[in-house]
Amino acid sequence: MLQALDIAVRLGGKTILDGVSLALQAGEVLAVLGPNGAGKSTLLRVLTGALAPTRGVARLDGRALRTWDSRALARRRAVLPQSSPLSFGFRAYEIVQLGREPYAGLSARGEDVEIVEAAMAEADVTHLAERVYPTLSGGEQQRVQLARVLAQVWPSAGNGIGQGGGHGIGQGGGHGGGEGDDGPAARYLLLDEPTSSLDLAHQHAMLKLAKRWARQGMGVLVVLHDLNLAALYADRICLLKGGRLAADGTPEAVLTAETVEACFDLPVTVTRHPARGCPYVIPA
Repeated sequence: MLQALDIAVRLGGKTILDGVSLALQAGEVLAVLGPNGAGKSTLLRVLTGALAPTRGVARLDGRALRTWDSRALARRRAVLPQSSPLSFGFRAYEIVQLGREPYAGLSARGEDVEIVEAAMAEADVTHLAERVYPTLSGGEQQRVQLARVLAQVWPSAGNGIGQGGGHGIGQGGGHGGGEGDDGPAARYLLLDEPTSSLDLAHQHAMLKLAKRWARQGMGVLVVLHDLNLAALYADRICLLKGGRLAADGTPEAVLTAETVEACFDLPVTVTRHPARGCPYVIPA
């Protein structure tokens, strides 16, 4: 389990987060929603271990993130930021290869090659392998970076992960243990507004992929602005406002007209998606 316990963050004399607690379970998609400035990306940085909270603690498997060895932590969780600018002329394939760096000395080169190729296929970027990264569009770059983080937490070649394969992530494959790699353990994907630069088809493709990996044992946290995408793909939604947790529950429990209006200061009507039956939010 990846947890944030009573997290407060003050930056530049301003309180960004105040008393936020949540837990990401293996096997679920958790969407974090909220208006601009609510603290979503700051919370994600705390959960990645990149930002130490002013108060509270972030834990993985009951251990504070600050106590984890950086490479061991990298084998357990991967982070897709909002953007990943890079001016060097690396090929897309080489960018994805970077996801295997935490396994240096632990995995065979042939296994790494298989995982990189499988991750690129999963993210639909195999055809971009020889392209120079800065020449790609924003959406193409985001998908290459998605392949990189998938390669980072991919348990092992041949485990059937992705594409609807057989073995669950963290259910017995690869180097999934803690600092000593002493056994299988759940892995986590943390995605910060991953759909912001994607076209409509790729937005849904990315979130379908997140849902599929969660069903195979991955814990996925995704920061989104689109409430209806969250309703379609999230198992659970956390709603932030003003640095505080305003709601936490299923899409049906959280995406009510009253709660959405209070959080976003916008009158809405909440109906049902005609095909999926989940909440569908329409500005009034």
